Amino acid sequence: MHYPQVKHNKELSDNGRYLILALYFCSLILFGFLVNTPTEIFWGIEKIITSPDTLITDYMGVGGIGAALVNSGLLTLIVLLIFYNLKLQINGVSIACLFTVAGCSLFGKNLFNIWFIIIGVFLYIKVQKKSFKDLIYPAFFGTALAPITTEILFSTTASIWIRVPLAITISLVIGFILCPVSANLLKVHQGFNLYNMGFTAGIVGTIVVSLLNSYGIIPEPQMIWTRGNNKIFGFYLFLMFSSMIITGIYLEKKPWLKLKNIWEYSGQLITDFVLLQGFGASLINMGINGCIVTLYILLIGGDLNGPTMGGILTVVGFSAFGKHPKNIVPIMIGICLGALGKEGNINDPSMLLAALFGTTLAPIAGKYGWMWGLVAGFIHSSVVRNVIVLHGGLNLYNNGLAAGIVAAVLLPIIETFKQDKLKSL
Repeated sequence: MHYPQVKHNKELSDNGRYLILALYFCSLILFGFLVNTPTEIFWGIEKIITSPDTLITDYMGVGGIGAALVNSGLLTLIVLLIFYNLKLQINGVSIACLFTVAGCSLFGKNLFNIWFIIIGVFLYIKVQKKSFKDLIYPAFFGTALAPITTEILFSTTASIWIRVPLAITISLVIGFILCPVSANLLKVHQGFNLYNMGFTAGIVGTIVVSLLNSYGIIPEPQMIWTRGNNKIFGFYLFLMFSSMIITGIYLEKKPWLKLKNIWEYSGQLITDFVLLQGFGASLINMGINGCIVTLYILLIGGDLNGPTMGGILTVVGFSAFGKHPKNIVPIMIGICLGALGKEGNINDPSMLLAALFGTTLAPIAGKYGWMWGLVAGFIHSSVVRNVIVLHGGLNLYNNGLAAGIVAAVLLPIIETFKQDKLKSL
């Protein structure tokens, strides 16, 4: 079902949207300075920058809570400032990109390791004689492979004269090839995997890690996972998401009608809720989804920390660009069902992250119904546990790779059953 673009009551200018988003990212910095001293944060960020970032690396366990939050807030504000200087319109994809950067900056991206990939994309743009504005989003989504830079620089035993040029060269090459590869891989899952760059990064990362392995550079996945901060993080997250709902209601004349419209979209790429139903209605959807996934973590006894908050913020960002409660809940339930009978529990780290990031398959539930959403989530819960070995934990969007595989295999099956059903009518 499609709805026309509409005029929105009290619709903000782009400057107003920039200001609201900046306040949310500033809140991460403020929160960081409330829990740690400036000295602790400074040295914590230094540890974050110089430590391996392979999955799963909770920056809160590496440099402390304050350093992780400040790293996230500062990096996202820098990206927001770049968007502003390029005069980009704040729409669904820009919000998804910003919140993904904020989320992944709690467990893998930092103020240092993303920039060589960005420069690689810039070099591709120069060669192709394109505008940086045209490929700005793939550039920042493509920093899913930022841990490769850190891994080569700080985790290998080779001479510094080898490590530095090798890390820079590989990162630049990755950035250079990501955009054309991503455009072609979109056809594989037909837009039913919202993290298309995660799928791309997984494929590219598999090739890069294979090459590194053949020369004796073998990344080691790690497990740094903090616990015991659910109350303070829960309070912060619910405060953030409540403010989104309240702000959205204030901005929209008929917020619930527009929210209902949002919930009727399948979410298949490209579905930009901001362009279709307005910034205010999108904010409400973001806040509701944020509350749902945060409550899920708390109800099943999971941990709120860097990786899970990263997953929550990513869900919130993509709630302006394809996700809503009707299409994410079936996926999450399917993943929970898939965890039953397997080794471990539904509140184990891998399953917590699968339930959050696995909502990248939301368009399947949105278009084909909740039953196929359950099936997609069920299959995804198994696939995501095994694909990490392909890229050695160096692709932060591991669920994007798994979801691309699931969607590519499942979609022809769904279409076959759909056609058979039509023939029988």
